[in-house]
Amino acid sequence: MKEAMPVLTVGTGLHETLALLTSQLRPDANHKEDMVFLKDVFSEKSLSYLMKIHEKLRQYERHSPTPILHSASSLAEDVAEELQSGPMSNDEKELLQLLTAPHLKAVLSVHDTVAQKNFDPVLPPLPDDFEDELEEESVKIVRLVKNKEPLGATIRRDEHTGAVIVARIMRGGAADRSGLVHVGDELREVNGISIIHKRPDEISQILAKGLDATNDVQKDWGSQSQGSITLKIIPAIKEEDRLKESKVYMRALFDYIPSEDKATPCQEAGLPFKRGDILQVVSQDDPTWWQAKRVGDSNLRAGLIPSKQFQERRLAYRIKMGTLQNPKSPKRPLYDQSCDKEDCDCEGYFNGQYIAGLRRSFRLSRKDRQGGQVEARQPDPGEPEFITYEEVTRYQQRHHERPRLVVLIGSLGARINELKQKVIAENPQRYGVAVPHTTRPKKSHEKEGVEYHFVSKQMFEADAQNNKFIEHGEYKENQYGTSLEAIRSVQARNKLCLVDVQPEALKSLRTSEFKPFVIFVRPRIPETRRRRSAASPGAVDHGRVTDDELQEMRQSAALIDQQYGHLVDRVLVKEDTQSACAELKSILERLEREAFWVPISWVRT
Repeated sequence: MKEAMPVLTVGTGLHETLALLTSQLRPDANHKEDMVFLKDVFSEKSLSYLMKIHEKLRQYERHSPTPILHSASSLAEDVAEELQSGPMSNDEKELLQLLTAPHLKAVLSVHDTVAQKNFDPVLPPLPDDFEDELEEESVKIVRLVKNKEPLGATIRRDEHTGAVIVARIMRGGAADRSGLVHVGDELREVNGISIIHKRPDEISQILAKGLDATNDVQKDWGSQSQGSITLKIIPAIKEEDRLKESKVYMRALFDYIPSEDKATPCQEAGLPFKRGDILQVVSQDDPTWWQAKRVGDSNLRAGLIPSKQFQERRLAYRIKMGTLQNPKSPKRPLYDQSCDKEDCDCEGYFNGQYIAGLRRSFRLSRKDRQGGQVEARQPDPGEPEFITYEEVTRYQQRHHERPRLVVLIGSLGARINELKQKVIAENPQRYGVAVPHTTRPKKSHEKEGVEYHFVSKQMFEADAQNNKFIEHGEYKENQYGTSLEAIRSVQARNKLCLVDVQPEALKSLRTSEFKPFVIFVRPRIPETRRRRSAASPGAVDHGRVTDDELQEMRQSAALIDQQYGHLVDRVLVKEDTQSACAELKSILERLEREAFWVPISWVRT
């Protein structure tokens, strides 16, 4: 029994008709191949999409939105004048007040401006003549309508054939959004003007606002032109499907200014960024120049950034040529120093050696700085560590997971141990500190595991040899150190552990186990020295500090920022202890409830 043919109504759309026709195709013995071919053609998604687009355009033509009134402001003036010509009721007075209000008059004026303007794009007619010389080559006529924005494509001159080739399509740009222009397409005409055999400067004039069609330099063509551009294109022989937008995110570990980079193929298409910016890499098709967007930017168009491999290669070359210092070469920075008080619990910088996180036995005045020494666990030396990008992902601590480790580093004058102890003292149930180890004898008032873990020298040395300390040192013939197990002990009690360490220890702490959040504390130092009559509690009293000491503090902060700034999650500028403590507590609260960017290796299973 034959199936009944579906009924087509006047309202049936083209894509619906196409679907009905496809369902009725039944291959028979005589026309099996033809039927299969037709069914494949009719079932193609792109054809269905084209039919839908066609219907929408026809619907717009039939029912295009038109304003009911083109002169609302004039009508409002006429009504106001009519109301004023005679006695008015309360409602009429209120209406008159509304019609004469400046805001409403402005809205009506804008309405009239929009209503009287035609926003439909005016497209030039298609060219009537097609060059016979193209013969069997497939020609594509592409018409792009755009506002004052770059088209987001670069071109180059082929060395062998001399043809003008589309070199790169910037993701999110006008050319990319059109889906009509692809890498490898040969450009033959622009707005009806042939560009075959033309010089680069002539092509520049045609494309408007700059193009260098050499192999070395590319510019974003049609950068600021407005209206429509008609292109005659020979499609690439192997035209690849458009790639889906990548979901790779990178934290930039250096600043990048495209206008200062002579190697970039197109400075206009470059994406400037600052150290710490999160970049979404949307294309890695070019192994030398990636396409990326800054997370949070409203600009849809991607920009060019140097790839990780390319940036590392040129850093290696600069180190080899002696124009760049090896990141692993020793260069001792200036760190936080102790204060003058005999009972100070601050960490210190004594005799050229930094001491951090080792409490109480380092209560030293400036007259008693001698013999202090501390060592941090260092990664194995090897190839230079190139600071380029770090792949990251969003991470939020879950209830069943251990709290993240909070690491404080401080420049000269920051007094971070004082800040850490104050925050912990205010909420000891929530925050904790890693109890250090020592080989010195226990005093009468001290308790094991409270002030220190008291161990023998043999045990301490064995633990140091087994890399159980994040940092350790010797002072007055006694050893002191902060162990990894002490940190784990605090986290096991579901407390947020705060440690203050020398910056060299950061690299050994940046593991998936601890997922450290690094805070760089630096004192606020004015550009010009000024005395304060009454310094805030905990603030740097610039009236008691010499100009040389202030300069040393600036250099200390600058050196830490230069060498370790790429490992820092937050910079805390300390004006005084009270405000710095409040800011630190705010950071810690956010850390427990919000998501942050972390290296993807920390969460990848």
